[in-house]
Amino acid sequence: MRREVFTADHEAFRELVRDVVAKEVVPHYAEWEKAGRLPRSFFEQLGALGLLGMAVPEEYGGGGQPDYRYNVVLQEEAARALVTLGTVRTQLDVVLPYFLAYANAEQRRRWFPGLAAGRLLTAIAMTEPGTGSDLAGIRTTAERDGDSYVLNGAKTFITGGLLADLVIVVARTGSDPGDRRAGLTLLVVEDGMPGFTRGRVLEKLGIKTQDTVELSFDGVRVPVANRLGEEGAAFRYLGHNLPQERMTVAVGSVAQTRAALDTTVDYVKERRVFGSPVASFQNTKFELASVATELEAAQALLDRAVLDLVDGRLSGADAAKVKLFCTEVQARAVDRCLQLFGGYGYMLEYPIARLYADARITRIYAGTSEVMKVIVAKSLGL
Repeated sequence: MRREVFTADHEAFRELVRDVVAKEVVPHYAEWEKAGRLPRSFFEQLGALGLLGMAVPEEYGGGGQPDYRYNVVLQEEAARALVTLGTVRTQLDVVLPYFLAYANAEQRRRWFPGLAAGRLLTAIAMTEPGTGSDLAGIRTTAERDGDSYVLNGAKTFITGGLLADLVIVVARTGSDPGDRRAGLTLLVVEDGMPGFTRGRVLEKLGIKTQDTVELSFDGVRVPVANRLGEEGAAFRYLGHNLPQERMTVAVGSVAQTRAALDTTVDYVKERRVFGSPVASFQNTKFELASVATELEAAQALLDRAVLDLVDGRLSGADAAKVKLFCTEVQARAVDRCLQLFGGYGYMLEYPIARLYADARITRIYAGTSEVMKVIVAKSLGL
């Protein structure tokens, strides 16, 4: 189906990204998977090409183009090449928006040039052991002491935390017995601050190039100058960016579903069983026809939401609907595609196996499917 999301500028950007992925990612991807991370030098390469700073104002070395569609193109081209750049996606789509929205003038001068150039890597530390999607249950504390906050607590499942130079930590700076959401604040912890330590690098089922770690904070003194926005306003800030974060997951889900379909169509045309191509069997045709139809429905829903996000009109409930539908379509589609590979689909040398493993997290992070249903139900007055 025809898509009407992108302009000529986006398509020119797509050609650049496609070339970079082919030359700088695909040849090294297996090595990065074994290492469990993307190398810092790769971020610097992306920064030099302007791919990390599209949304950063020009005065700080960025492109001055806060258009989410450029981020969409980056994800689509990575998926097209059967790779995942999860840590890059997190930096651009999840973490950078907080800096862009809430950094003051001094913080912008201090951090934005490095963010645009790929010299400063970032992470955001929300999830804690035992809290999961319940952000109002955060127990990490930050007590004001003069011109600093004293930060204590632990975070887990932190994407990009291993190499991060700047970590936005959600901490409790106050409390209100009548409002669990009150009293949360965003503090930027810098690499090397005493008491800030990185724990285990967690071994995951999929997305192997995306480092995921545990972080701990033991009496870390964070200058008040490193606070993002107002004290106690973090829950509102988090809610403001969650629609884009959930859209980011949906974009990846649809792009990876398309990659799964394409690689499966190629495989069934070549693979022969009982003397005939697998593609010749009616079951194969019906399964892939169903996948293709669901994929187009997901793409249409997603594209409309992307335009709404760019126009500032995407509601939290609509973002939840998009994430719920697109990730559930991905789960069904990748499973059906893998089945058509037979035993080879279970072998990691085939991309479909990696796509299957990578897909499982999308119904969990940025809010589980169950949380998405709660949000949608509330929008119905239920």
